[in-house]
Amino acid sequence: MNQVIKKKTRLNINGVLLLDKPVGWSSNDALIKAKRLLNAIKAGHTGTLDPFATGLLPLCFGEATKFSADLLDADKTYRTVVHLGVISNTGDTEGELVQTCEVNVSEAQIRAVLEQFKGDILQVPPMYSALKREGKPLYEYAREGVTLEREARPVTIHSLEFVKYEAPFLTLNVCCSKGTYIRVLGEDIGKALGCGAHLNALRRTQVGHLRLENTVTLDQLIEMSEEQRYSLLAPVDALLSSFPEVVLSEELSRRFLQGQRISLAKEGVTHPSQVGRVRVYRIDNDSSARQLLGSAQLQEFSVLAPERLISTAH
Repeated sequence: MNQVIKKKTRLNINGVLLLDKPVGWSSNDALIKAKRLLNAIKAGHTGTLDPFATGLLPLCFGEATKFSADLLDADKTYRTVVHLGVISNTGDTEGELVQTCEVNVSEAQIRAVLEQFKGDILQVPPMYSALKREGKPLYEYAREGVTLEREARPVTIHSLEFVKYEAPFLTLNVCCSKGTYIRVLGEDIGKALGCGAHLNALRRTQVGHLRLENTVTLDQLIEMSEEQRYSLLAPVDALLSSFPEVVLSEELSRRFLQGQRISLAKEGVTHPSQVGRVRVYRIDNDSSARQLLGSAQLQEFSVLAPERLISTAH
């Protein structure tokens, strides 16, 4: 008789896992592996890391996937190693080396050039990127040997810290806005120094308020029991902790979950003074326990407008 192998029932898991993505893995491959290890029904990530890059990759499960887009807009921090004097066609180690130049720069010259790239700058997106032209990713054109005109985009380099220079390798810490290509930044620094460059290594250390030191590796996950894996999950509101909070009574919570706008001033609810996104909780009058209801926009005249709601069914 053929043995029937029963499929493991997927679980409705809600929370956030901070993964330290290994080199050589795509963000999607890392997500699929973690999803299997946690036996989760639904999962998503909060923005890709290139396969050659490592570091912080927040993974969202269940209800947390509704808020994953919020981290796409968050500032990011990286530690990168720029290889001066060597140019690749992709701007990193995944491509072909196409040109080498003599490197004869001092630390003082490097520090002076770095000042040019701080603050608001313009970047031309690389051909080896997932940006689309007529429905086709730019990297597909690049692989066909086609180079298209790309319009420069504004990005912000909040900080660009010199760490060390051991010729020809320059190590930097970069904190930047969404949409910044660190590969392009490395190449542009090389151009400004007159020797060209590409990225030798890239490690993401922070996304918004989430930090690398709180991550777990895939190898560590594999060695853990299921209970240990689940214990690593941060709550859904870990993605929203940078937003002010509003706490509603049971009755107001019911109206909020029905999609109704609520006048917080009229209802006497304590709320932030500035308009913008907030996280919303329900307070249990008997136990004083709080439950996340979702996110909302606090509008003019203290009006709370529901935005993304989570399932409160148990």
